[in-house]
Amino acid sequence: MTEDIVVVAGATGGIGAALIAALRDDARYSHVVALSRRRPDRWTDDARRTWLPADLLDDATLAAAARRIAGLGTPTRVVVATGLLHAPGAAPEKALRALDAATLTRLFEVNATGPALIARHLLPLAPRDRASVFAALSARVGSLGDNALGGWYGYRASKAALNMLIRTAAIEHRRTHPLGVCVTLHPGTVATPLSQPFAGSGRELFTPPTAAGHILRVLDGLGPADSGGFYGWDGAPIPW
Repeated sequence: MTEDIVVVAGATGGIGAALIAALRDDARYSHVVALSRRRPDRWTDDARRTWLPADLLDDATLAAAARRIAGLGTPTRVVVATGLLHAPGAAPEKALRALDAATLTRLFEVNATGPALIARHLLPLAPRDRASVFAALSARVGSLGDNALGGWYGYRASKAALNMLIRTAAIEHRRTHPLGVCVTLHPGTVATPLSQPFAGSGRELFTPPTAAGHILRVLDGLGPADSGGFYGWDGAPIPW
């Protein structure tokens, strides 16, 4: 029987690293596969975990990673823990006059296109005869229905695009993998370089291990009827 494995994309990020640490001793999986452009610091492959180089926007590296993953086992859980909110010279926009074409393009590439390409390569590897979960980390600010404050144009729009891409993939995936689940998740505000600079006073700030625990508990509670949904760190549905 093919062994079940778990894949985490974004292994060098705070949440990705915490997910890998939490999953390493999970007896349900024979192997944890980490994907990222560069090898995580102090990483050593062993009998329980493997790092594979993969660039979210490079089809060749994703195809190569998918082939290696297929050789290790069947991915019954895939978590895409990648994202971009700010970068040198680019910050969340507070007004329309701050919009920049290059920054918008980069946000959509990292936050929407990349996770969709991972889905393209890895969803076909999911088992057809038992449960599986594919989850991409989104953000509550990507909800149109929950947007009361405005601002953050590029990040909001790119996460909304991610939600639509994964919901659409879930519909297609259900036709061939009726027990499979595809969702997007809001992990809360986490003490990582991505969101910590914008953690305002009074907002609950999670450590990466705490956020990883929330994510894994939510995924464990999902079933086929939940596929295509958008959920918060507490498992509650988030409006589109």
